[in-house]
Amino acid sequence: MHNTLYSVITGTGNYIPPKRILNEDFLAREFYDADEQKLTRPNREIIDKFFEITTIGERRYVADDLVTSDIAYLAAEQTLKSSGTDKETLDYLIVAHNFGDVKHGSNRTDMVPSLAARVKYKLGIKNPNTVAYDLPFGCPGWLQAIIQADYFIKSGDAKRILVIGAEVLSRVADPHDRDSMLYADGAGAVILEARTSTVPTGILAHKTRSDTFLFSKMLDMGKSYNPDIEDKGDIFLKMNGRKLYQYALETVPQAIKDCLEKSRVPISKIKKILIHQANGKMDDAILKRLYNLFGQEEVPPGIMPMTISWLGNSSVATLPTLFDLILNNKLPDHQLQEGDYLLFASVGAGMNINAMVYKM
Repeated sequence: MHNTLYSVITGTGNYIPPKRILNEDFLAREFYDADEQKLTRPNREIIDKFFEITTIGERRYVADDLVTSDIAYLAAEQTLKSSGTDKETLDYLIVAHNFGDVKHGSNRTDMVPSLAARVKYKLGIKNPNTVAYDLPFGCPGWLQAIIQADYFIKSGDAKRILVIGAEVLSRVADPHDRDSMLYADGAGAVILEARTSTVPTGILAHKTRSDTFLFSKMLDMGKSYNPDIEDKGDIFLKMNGRKLYQYALETVPQAIKDCLEKSRVPISKIKKILIHQANGKMDDAILKRLYNLFGQEEVPPGIMPMTISWLGNSSVATLPTLFDLILNNKLPDHQLQEGDYLLFASVGAGMNINAMVYKM
Protein backbone atom coordinates (compact mmCIF):
# COMPACT_ATOMS: atom_id res chain seq x y z
CA MET A 1 0.00 0.00 0.00
CA HIS A 2 1.21 3.52 -0.76
CA ASN A 3 1.09 6.65 1.38
CA THR A 4 -1.82 9.04 0.78
CA LEU A 5 -2.16 12.61 2.06
CA TYR A 6 -5.06 13.19 4.45
CA SER A 7 -6.38 16.12 6.51
CA VAL A 8 -6.57 15.28 10.22
CA ILE A 9 -7.93 17.30 13.14
CA THR A 10 -5.16 17.59 15.75
CA GLY A 11 -6.61 20.18 18.12
CA THR A 12 -9.97 21.58 19.23
CA GLY A 13 -11.31 24.36 21.43
CA ASN A 14 -14.41 26.43 22.12
CA TYR A 15 -15.77 29.48 23.85
CA ILE A 16 -19.18 29.01 25.43
CA PRO A 17 -20.38 32.30 26.97
CA PRO A 18 -21.22 31.91 30.68
CA LYS A 19 -24.34 34.11 30.44
CA ARG A 20 -27.39 31.82 30.39
CA ILE A 21 -30.65 33.12 28.93
CA LEU A 22 -33.59 30.95 29.97
CA ASN A 23 -36.90 30.68 28.14
CA GLU A 24 -38.51 32.37 31.12
CA ASP A 25 -36.45 35.48 30.38
CA PHE A 26 -38.74 36.09 27.37
CA LEU A 27 -41.96 36.21 29.41
CA ALA A 28 -42.06 40.02 29.42
CA ARG A 29 -41.13 40.38 25.75
CA GLU A 30 -43.59 41.89 23.23
CA PHE A 31 -43.83 39.64 20.17
CA TYR A 32 -45.19 40.62 16.75
CA ASP A 33 -45.81 38.64 13.57
CA ALA A 34 -44.55 39.37 10.05
CA ASP A 35 -47.62 41.55 9.43
CA GLU A 36 -46.58 43.78 12.37
CA GLN A 37 -49.51 42.58 14.45
CA LYS A 38 -48.90 42.10 18.15
CA LEU A 39 -49.39 38.50 19.22
CA THR A 40 -52.38 38.15 21.50
CA ARG A 41 -51.59 34.74 22.93
CA PRO A 42 -49.97 34.77 26.39
CA ASN A 43 -46.17 34.63 26.27
CA ARG A 44 -46.20 31.55 28.45
CA GLU A 45 -48.13 29.73 25.75
CA ILE A 46 -45.84 31.07 22.97
CA ILE A 47 -42.71 30.00 24.86
CA ASP A 48 -44.05 26.55 25.74
CA LYS A 49 -44.95 25.93 22.08
CA PHE A 50 -41.48 27.15 21.05
CA PHE A 51 -39.86 24.67 23.44
CA GLU A 52 -42.07 21.84 22.21
CA ILE A 53 -41.05 22.48 18.58
CA THR A 54 -37.36 23.28 19.01
CA THR A 55 -36.34 21.56 22.32
CA ILE A 56 -34.46 24.78 23.26
CA GLY A 57 -34.69 25.55 26.98
CA GLU A 58 -31.84 28.05 27.23
CA ARG A 59 -29.13 29.69 25.18
CA ARG A 60 -25.87 31.62 25.77
CA TYR A 61 -25.17 35.31 25.13
CA VAL A 62 -21.79 37.04 25.18
CA ALA A 63 -20.90 39.70 27.74
CA ASP A 64 -21.48 43.31 26.68
CA ASP A 65 -17.75 44.00 26.20
CA LEU A 66 -17.15 41.12 23.75
CA VAL A 67 -17.67 40.87 19.99
CA THR A 68 -17.38 37.96 17.56
CA SER A 69 -13.65 38.36 16.86
CA ASP A 70 -13.01 38.30 20.63
CA ILE A 71 -14.68 34.95 21.17
CA ALA A 72 -13.15 33.60 17.95
CA TYR A 73 -9.76 34.51 19.42
CA LEU A 74 -10.60 32.84 22.76
CA ALA A 75 -11.60 29.59 21.02
CA ALA A 76 -8.49 29.76 18.83
CA GLU A 77 -6.20 30.37 21.81
CA GLN A 78 -7.64 27.35 23.62
CA THR A 79 -7.20 25.23 20.49
CA LEU A 80 -3.55 26.22 20.04
CA LYS A 81 -2.78 25.60 23.71
CA SER A 82 -4.55 22.25 23.97
CA SER A 83 -2.80 20.93 20.86
CA GLY A 84 0.60 22.44 21.60
CA THR A 85 0.63 24.04 18.14
CA ASP A 86 3.18 26.74 17.31
CA LYS A 87 0.95 29.56 16.03
CA GLU A 88 3.68 30.78 13.65
CA THR A 89 3.49 27.50 11.72
CA LEU A 90 -0.09 28.05 10.57
CA ASP A 91 -0.46 28.31 6.79
CA TYR A 92 -4.05 29.58 6.92
CA LEU A 93 -6.36 31.06 9.53
CA ILE A 94 -10.00 30.92 8.39
CA VAL A 95 -12.89 32.42 10.34
CA ALA A 96 -16.43 31.40 9.41
CA HIS A 97 -19.10 33.89 10.51
CA ASN A 98 -21.97 35.84 8.95
CA PHE A 99 -22.31 39.19 10.70
CA GLY A 100 -18.81 40.39 11.58
CA ASP A 101 -18.29 42.24 14.84
CA VAL A 102 -21.53 43.69 16.17
CA LYS A 103 -21.09 45.84 19.26
CA HIS A 104 -23.44 45.86 22.24
CA GLY A 105 -26.31 48.29 21.71
CA SER A 106 -26.05 48.09 17.93
CA ASN A 107 -26.78 45.64 15.15
CA ARG A 108 -24.41 47.19 12.60
CA THR A 109 -21.90 44.88 10.95
CA ASP A 110 -18.18 45.64 11.16
CA MET A 111 -16.01 43.46 8.91
CA VAL A 112 -13.06 45.66 7.94
CA PRO A 113 -10.48 44.41 8.53
CA SER A 114 -11.65 40.83 8.32
CA LEU A 115 -12.33 38.95 11.54
CA ALA A 116 -9.54 36.55 10.59
CA ALA A 117 -7.12 39.48 10.43
CA ARG A 118 -8.31 40.61 13.86
CA VAL A 119 -7.89 37.13 15.33
CA LYS A 120 -4.43 36.79 13.81
CA TYR A 121 -3.51 40.11 15.40
CA LYS A 122 -4.96 39.14 18.80
CA LEU A 123 -3.01 35.87 18.69
CA GLY A 124 0.16 37.80 18.00
CA ILE A 125 1.01 35.86 14.84
CA LYS A 126 3.78 37.66 12.97
CA ASN A 127 4.23 35.21 10.10
CA PRO A 128 3.09 36.98 6.87
CA ASN A 129 2.62 33.57 5.25
CA THR A 130 -0.23 32.77 7.64
CA VAL A 131 -3.03 33.75 5.26
CA ALA A 132 -6.07 35.04 7.14
CA TYR A 133 -9.53 35.36 5.60
CA ASP A 134 -13.24 35.10 6.39
CA LEU A 135 -15.89 32.78 5.02
CA PRO A 136 -19.59 33.76 5.19
CA PHE A 137 -21.70 30.75 4.16
CA GLY A 138 -24.67 30.71 6.53
CA CYS A 139 -24.71 28.18 9.35
CA PRO A 140 -22.69 25.66 7.28
CA GLY A 141 -19.79 28.15 7.17
CA TRP A 142 -17.43 26.36 9.56
CA LEU A 143 -17.86 23.03 7.79
CA GLN A 144 -17.34 24.74 4.43
CA ALA A 145 -14.13 26.30 5.77
CA ILE A 146 -12.99 22.80 6.79
CA ILE A 147 -13.75 21.61 3.26
CA GLN A 148 -11.71 24.47 1.79
CA ALA A 149 -8.88 23.72 4.21
CA ASP A 150 -8.93 20.08 3.09
CA TYR A 151 -8.48 21.22 -0.51
CA PHE A 152 -5.51 23.40 0.49
CA ILE A 153 -3.88 20.46 2.27
CA LYS A 154 -4.61 17.91 -0.46
CA SER A 155 -3.12 20.26 -3.07
CA GLY A 156 0.11 20.53 -1.12
CA ASP A 157 -0.46 24.25 -0.50
CA ALA A 158 -0.72 23.91 3.28
CA LYS A 159 0.32 21.67 6.16
CA ARG A 160 -1.48 23.26 9.11
CA ILE A 161 -4.69 25.33 9.18
CA LEU A 162 -6.72 26.91 11.99
CA VAL A 163 -10.46 26.93 11.25
CA ILE A 164 -12.79 28.90 13.52
CA GLY A 165 -16.56 29.26 13.62
CA ALA A 166 -17.80 32.22 15.68
CA GLU A 167 -21.06 34.14 15.84
CA VAL A 168 -22.96 36.60 18.02
CA LEU A 169 -26.53 36.14 16.86
CA SER A 170 -28.07 37.76 19.93
CA ARG A 171 -27.32 41.23 18.50
CA VAL A 172 -28.77 40.69 15.03
CA ALA A 173 -32.01 39.00 16.11
CA ASP A 174 -35.22 41.05 16.20
CA PRO A 175 -36.24 41.05 19.89
CA HIS A 176 -39.89 41.28 18.81
CA ASP A 177 -39.74 38.18 16.60
CA ARG A 178 -40.45 34.80 18.22
CA ASP A 179 -37.54 33.34 16.25
CA SER A 180 -35.15 35.45 18.33
CA MET A 181 -35.46 32.73 20.98
CA LEU A 182 -33.60 30.35 18.64
CA TYR A 183 -30.39 32.28 18.46
CA ALA A 184 -27.28 32.08 20.59
CA ASP A 185 -23.63 33.13 20.70
CA GLY A 186 -20.47 31.03 20.75
CA ALA A 187 -17.24 30.00 19.06
CA GLY A 188 -15.45 26.77 18.23
CA ALA A 189 -12.16 25.99 16.49
CA VAL A 190 -9.98 23.17 15.22
CA ILE A 191 -6.47 22.67 13.88
CA LEU A 192 -6.38 20.70 10.62
CA GLU A 193 -3.04 19.13 9.66
CA ALA A 194 -1.61 17.18 6.75
CA ARG A 195 -0.81 13.55 7.47
CA THR A 196 0.38 10.75 5.19
CA SER A 197 -1.02 7.30 5.85
CA THR A 198 -1.29 3.93 4.18
CA VAL A 199 -4.82 3.54 5.58
CA PRO A 200 -7.67 6.07 5.24
CA THR A 201 -7.83 8.58 8.10
CA GLY A 202 -9.18 12.05 8.81
CA ILE A 203 -11.38 13.61 6.13
CA LEU A 204 -12.56 10.90 3.74
CA ALA A 205 -15.18 12.75 1.67
CA HIS A 206 -17.37 15.83 1.62
CA LYS A 207 -20.31 17.17 -0.34
CA THR A 208 -21.76 20.68 -0.71
CA ARG A 209 -24.81 22.04 -2.51
CA SER A 210 -26.34 25.53 -2.84
CA ASP A 211 -30.03 25.87 -3.66
CA THR A 212 -30.02 29.61 -4.31
CA PHE A 213 -32.37 29.81 -7.29
CA LEU A 214 -35.52 28.93 -5.35
CA PHE A 215 -34.47 29.23 -1.72
CA SER A 216 -32.05 32.16 -1.33
CA LYS A 217 -34.57 34.18 0.68
CA MET A 218 -35.39 31.51 3.24
CA LEU A 219 -33.18 33.48 5.61
CA ASP A 220 -32.54 37.16 4.99
CA MET A 221 -32.38 40.53 6.71
CA GLY A 222 -35.38 42.78 7.34
CA LYS A 223 -36.75 45.48 9.62
CA SER A 224 -38.21 44.77 13.05
CA TYR A 225 -41.71 43.33 13.23
CA ASN A 226 -42.55 45.99 15.85
CA PRO A 227 -44.07 48.95 13.92
CA ASP A 228 -43.57 51.29 16.89
CA ILE A 229 -39.77 51.10 16.69
CA GLU A 230 -38.25 54.16 15.05
CA ASP A 231 -36.88 53.18 11.64
CA LYS A 232 -33.16 53.95 11.78
CA GLY A 233 -32.33 51.60 8.94
CA ASP A 234 -31.57 48.70 11.27
CA ILE A 235 -32.13 45.26 9.81
CA PHE A 236 -32.50 41.96 11.65
CA LEU A 237 -32.15 38.27 10.86
CA LYS A 238 -35.41 36.88 9.49
CA MET A 239 -36.37 33.29 8.74
CA ASN A 240 -39.23 31.51 7.00
CA GLY A 241 -39.25 28.72 9.54
CA ARG A 242 -42.03 26.58 8.10
CA LYS A 243 -40.62 26.50 4.57
CA LEU A 244 -37.08 26.01 5.85
CA TYR A 245 -38.20 23.01 7.88
CA GLN A 246 -39.76 21.43 4.80
CA TYR A 247 -36.73 22.26 2.63
CA ALA A 248 -34.38 20.66 5.16
CA LEU A 249 -36.43 17.46 5.38
CA GLU A 250 -36.63 17.13 1.61
CA THR A 251 -33.02 18.01 0.82
CA VAL A 252 -30.56 17.39 3.67
CA PRO A 253 -30.96 13.58 3.94
CA GLN A 254 -30.16 13.09 0.24
CA ALA A 255 -27.12 15.40 0.45
CA ILE A 256 -25.81 13.39 3.39
CA LYS A 257 -26.47 10.14 1.54
CA ASP A 258 -24.52 11.45 -1.47
CA CYS A 259 -21.57 12.22 0.80
CA LEU A 260 -21.66 8.79 2.41
CA GLU A 261 -21.73 7.09 -0.96
CA LYS A 262 -18.81 9.24 -2.12
CA SER A 263 -16.83 8.11 0.94
CA ARG A 264 -17.76 4.43 0.41
CA VAL A 265 -18.40 4.16 4.14
CA PRO A 266 -21.65 2.30 4.90
CA ILE A 267 -24.01 4.10 7.22
CA SER A 268 -23.81 1.13 9.60
CA LYS A 269 -20.20 2.11 10.37
CA ILE A 270 -21.04 5.68 11.40
CA LYS A 271 -20.48 6.01 15.16
CA LYS A 272 -21.80 9.57 15.62
CA ILE A 273 -23.64 12.11 13.48
CA LEU A 274 -22.77 15.70 14.35
CA ILE A 275 -25.40 17.88 12.75
CA HIS A 276 -26.02 21.61 12.89
CA GLN A 277 -28.68 22.31 15.49
CA ALA A 278 -31.31 24.93 14.76
CA ASN A 279 -34.31 22.83 15.78
CA GLY A 280 -34.13 19.59 17.74
CA LYS A 281 -37.28 18.08 16.29
CA MET A 282 -36.14 18.95 12.75
CA ASP A 283 -32.84 17.13 13.30
CA ASP A 284 -34.72 14.07 14.54
CA ALA A 285 -36.85 14.12 11.38
CA ILE A 286 -33.80 14.58 9.12
CA LEU A 287 -32.09 11.60 10.71
CA LYS A 288 -35.15 9.40 10.37
CA ARG A 289 -35.43 10.26 6.67
CA LEU A 290 -31.71 9.64 6.17
CA TYR A 291 -31.92 6.13 7.56
CA ASN A 292 -35.09 5.51 5.56
CA LEU A 293 -33.08 6.29 2.40
CA PHE A 294 -30.88 3.35 3.33
CA GLY A 295 -33.90 1.10 3.95
CA GLN A 296 -33.69 1.33 7.75
CA GLU A 297 -36.80 2.12 9.77
CA GLU A 298 -35.02 2.76 13.07
CA VAL A 299 -32.34 5.33 13.91
CA PRO A 300 -29.60 3.84 16.13
CA PRO A 301 -30.01 5.18 19.68
CA GLY A 302 -27.49 7.76 20.87
CA ILE A 303 -25.99 8.37 17.44
CA MET A 304 -26.77 12.12 17.35
CA PRO A 305 -25.25 14.13 20.23
CA MET A 306 -27.32 17.22 20.96
CA THR A 307 -26.50 20.50 22.70
CA ILE A 308 -29.33 22.68 21.39
CA SER A 309 -31.42 22.34 24.57
CA TRP A 310 -28.86 24.36 26.56
CA LEU A 311 -26.75 26.13 23.92
CA GLY A 312 -29.42 27.12 21.40
CA ASN A 313 -28.49 27.77 17.77
CA SER A 314 -24.99 29.29 17.65
CA SER A 315 -24.76 28.99 13.86
CA VAL A 316 -21.19 28.29 12.66
CA ALA A 317 -20.05 27.58 16.23
CA THR A 318 -22.37 24.61 16.74
CA LEU A 319 -20.36 21.84 15.06
CA PRO A 320 -16.84 22.68 16.30
CA THR A 321 -18.18 23.28 19.82
CA LEU A 322 -20.03 19.96 19.77
CA PHE A 323 -16.94 18.09 18.55
CA ASP A 324 -14.73 19.69 21.20
CA LEU A 325 -17.20 18.87 24.00
CA ILE A 326 -17.26 15.20 22.97
CA LEU A 327 -13.47 14.92 22.74
CA ASN A 328 -13.11 16.48 26.19
CA ASN A 329 -15.71 14.17 27.78
CA LYS A 330 -18.14 17.04 28.45
CA LEU A 331 -21.01 14.99 26.97
CA PRO A 332 -20.80 11.85 29.14
CA ASP A 333 -23.12 9.73 26.98
CA HIS A 334 -20.93 10.20 23.91
CA GLN A 335 -17.37 8.95 23.48
CA LEU A 336 -15.11 8.60 20.47
CA GLN A 337 -12.19 6.27 19.86
CA GLU A 338 -9.50 5.93 17.23
CA GLY A 339 -10.96 4.34 14.11
CA ASP A 340 -14.51 5.62 14.68
CA TYR A 341 -16.34 7.10 11.70
CA LEU A 342 -18.14 10.44 12.11
CA LEU A 343 -20.58 12.27 9.91
CA PHE A 344 -20.72 16.09 10.03
CA ALA A 345 -23.63 17.90 8.37
CA SER A 346 -25.09 21.40 8.26
CA VAL A 347 -27.82 23.41 6.55
CA GLY A 348 -28.39 27.15 6.53
CA ALA A 349 -28.78 30.47 4.77
CA GLY A 350 -28.15 30.35 1.07
CA MET A 351 -29.72 27.82 1.16
CA ASN A 352 -26.52 25.83 1.63
CA ILE A 353 -26.02 22.24 2.72
CA ASN A 354 -22.78 20.38 3.35
CA ALA A 355 -21.67 17.07 4.82
CA MET A 356 -18.38 15.37 5.62
CA VAL A 357 -17.27 11.86 6.56
CA TYR A 358 -14.36 11.75 9.01
CA LYS A 359 -12.37 8.87 10.49
CA MET A 360 -10.83 9.32 13.92
